[in-house]
Amino acid sequence: MRAPGLRANGRAFAQIAEFHPELTAFRRDLHAHPELGFEEVYTSSRVAHALRLCGVDEVHTGIGKTGVVAVIRGQQTGAAFKSALTSDLRPMVGLRSDMDALPMTEHNEFGWKSSKPGLMHGCGHDGHTTMLVGAARYLAETRRFAGDAVLVFQPAEEGRGGADAMIKDGLFERFPVQAIYAMHNWPAMPPGTIGINPGPMMAAADRITIEITGRGGHGAHAYLTVDPVLVAAHIITALQSIVSRNVKAMDNAVISVCSVQAGDPGAMSVVPGHATLVGTVRTFRPEVQDLVERRLKELCAGVAQGFGATATVHYERIYPATINTPAEYLLAASVADQLVGPENVVRNLEPSMGAEDFSFMLRQRPGAYLRLGQGEQIPDGQGGSVGGVGSHFLHNSRYDFNDSVLPLGAALFAGIVERALPLV
Repeated sequence: MRAPGLRANGRAFAQIAEFHPELTAFRRDLHAHPELGFEEVYTSSRVAHALRLCGVDEVHTGIGKTGVVAVIRGQQTGAAFKSALTSDLRPMVGLRSDMDALPMTEHNEFGWKSSKPGLMHGCGHDGHTTMLVGAARYLAETRRFAGDAVLVFQPAEEGRGGADAMIKDGLFERFPVQAIYAMHNWPAMPPGTIGINPGPMMAAADRITIEITGRGGHGAHAYLTVDPVLVAAHIITALQSIVSRNVKAMDNAVISVCSVQAGDPGAMSVVPGHATLVGTVRTFRPEVQDLVERRLKELCAGVAQGFGATATVHYERIYPATINTPAEYLLAASVADQLVGPENVVRNLEPSMGAEDFSFMLRQRPGAYLRLGQGEQIPDGQGGSVGGVGSHFLHNSRYDFNDSVLPLGAALFAGIVERALPLV
């Protein structure tokens, strides 16, 4: 059974497409049972059970609390395996997917919608997990590679640092992969397309908290106060000068103040004594990250002092930038070329200012991160289009993963292993 409308090449895609209905059922079951980061008890048990049914050689659970790792041993021949006999390292390549859902309410009405109020797979991690299970089944059945494939099912990608937790739990000491790869569905690209670039794919994500202290009082006698709300307004405006006047035009940075907390809405005439601003900083290069942090602290302190107030900046570096390494980019791009044809592979995909905690793994090992197209538009008969399956963007309450791309993503995962660990 080939996914409708998708064209792909190779035996991996053809073989995985044969069990496409099973993958779809698995994915929809995960969608109906979403779980937050580090709470993926049902999800990890379903994954572990499916992996054992696939015939993988090892299944390890409880890594990084709720993470699962599977090992599939390939044939003991091949160029990669023979070259490694001169060292202590067994050829080993990692594939990673994420498993957690989001704390949001789903507004879909199909049969597999979330069964848990306030929880939803709104980012497609159910699809990522299913594609890696599909790759596991194919790799365990065929074993057309030399060395070990390590499949990492990661918890808590959505802001809770599950990748870092797995690393601290000994992921790469227990499974010393030489490279690791991941992918994410992308509704802005059509099914049958794959995107990648040789450098940054996702930005570093930092959290800023600015505490402003003034002197409260009566709103009718504001001259007796030091108004932290006024200070906050000037700081918000001043921060935008960092990107426009301090960051080089060829570099990228975003500073967004996303929360302003001050006073009591029911007290219209009370000037508060404190205000808090919370926001995010996104950058690609560590030098730009350092510059933004320094200028944030200087500007906030200076602006506050000018009004007779004080401002303290708490700057937290949450996720590093997700940056592909050159050799692994080329390998992944060549697998994509062979799978869907070079005309359907975007090799210079525009980086996103969003963040991804796969970046923690890429700080430890070489690797690459890809985007898998899954968005469709249906013609409306009047020269326009209406939303189809996969047309809603990530984190939308009506988002759903496009099941038609499941065999393609699984084949892409499997193809990376076969290309990275080739048989003679």
